[in-house]
Amino acid sequence: MTDSTDTIKKIKDLNPEEQIAPGTPMCAGCGGLEALRLMQKELGENVLYTNAAGCFTLLSVYPFTPFRGSWLYTSMASPAAAAQGVRDALDIRKHKHGMPEEEDLQVMVVAGDGSSNDMGLAPTSAAIHRGLDFLYFCYDNEGYGNTGFQLSAASPYGSATQTSPGTKLHPAGAELNKKDLFDIWMAHRPVYLATISPREPVDLTNKIRKAKQLKGPKLIISLSPCPTGWGFDPKEMHVIAKLAVDTGIFPLKEYVEGRLVHTKRPKKLVPVEEYLKLQRRFRHLFVPERRDDIIAAIQNNVNRYWERYE
Repeated sequence: MTDSTDTIKKIKDLNPEEQIAPGTPMCAGCGGLEALRLMQKELGENVLYTNAAGCFTLLSVYPFTPFRGSWLYTSMASPAAAAQGVRDALDIRKHKHGMPEEEDLQVMVVAGDGSSNDMGLAPTSAAIHRGLDFLYFCYDNEGYGNTGFQLSAASPYGSATQTSPGTKLHPAGAELNKKDLFDIWMAHRPVYLATISPREPVDLTNKIRKAKQLKGPKLIISLSPCPTGWGFDPKEMHVIAKLAVDTGIFPLKEYVEGRLVHTKRPKKLVPVEEYLKLQRRFRHLFVPERRDDIIAAIQNNVNRYWERYE
């Protein structure tokens, strides 16, 4: 683990040490992997990952992983349960068998939005309720990406997936609003929650430095632009990630000591259309006919969110 807990202000202050080896089999331009890479610069090598089945399962090809830390693969529903078992075992070894403090590990769940919002939510809720000391990293690519990009509870209204295409009967594609995982966790009163973006490395680093000082349940939700599922050129990942923040679609915020704070507030919201039109999953809103009603509904949802905090 890196020692510094000071707040940084510039990119040049980022930790230069890499904890993830290059050349992983992940998709080029994966926003979630970039966020995890930046996080690991701060967390260091004494980490045990419990990885839920999903896109990031591809990071590990037995018996190798690109991480300096340890890796435990789990089913989609059980990464938090696995984290509980590992944390309990480490605590027993420390308190009853004299394991040195320097041999202790940080326990970190790595899970996609499918596991986090759906299949793994119940055991995760139980882990938070028990006050488990763990860090939960959700890479949110807004669909079940590892199996062809099907609809998930995190798929936003108006987006198209393999199981929710835009049609004449269902012109919006996905017809429900995205489940708010941040609010669900916040209702459990954990020690720390935050949203991060791979396009905001300074904000991301400061949040990880804050989180690693705290004991208890901690959640980091990363916007994870997905070139394969969202439909954009991999080199445009940072453009998409920036627009998600600038349009207000993905607010950057944290919850700590019972207080919610937005860590970056757009001075003036960019119209959501600028974000939507760059992605194939929203193409049905523009061709063969433009659906101003659906685009306006997406914009209104964003506006209503920010009006709550004015």
